[in-house]
Amino acid sequence: MIDKRIIGIWRLKHTQATDDNGAVLPPPYGPSATGTVCFQADGRMYNVICDGRTEMPAGEVRQFMSYTGNYTFDGVTLTTRVDASSDAARVGGDQLRSVRFENGDMVLAPPRRLFAGVMQHQSLYWERVG
Repeated sequence: MIDKRIIGIWRLKHTQATDDNGAVLPPPYGPSATGTVCFQADGRMYNVICDGRTEMPAGEVRQFMSYTGNYTFDGVTLTTRVDASSDAARVGGDQLRSVRFENGDMVLAPPRRLFAGVMQHQSLYWERVG
């Protein structure tokens, strides 16, 4: 059973990250992160997220991620079995996100992970657009 609050098209508003000590880190996907995620009622999802700056500073690599798959959502945890991804290492595995809803937004938080060379706790804030 899928919790219906998640179904729809969502646009990325902003991202946040902290290290293990709670210190604020640069936002994942840069200061102008952009993205879309769609959760269909039939249990399929897709997403794309990237650094939305028009030009990257010298020496910085543009962060980009997309994947799709079947998902389940129990009201707390989102689990996606990835069947296609811009990162081949994700294919065949599960992507887990804790989910909470704040002021009409959906907040997705992956497990603590290495991102841009630093162990991070991330939160991605999404607003419903469809």
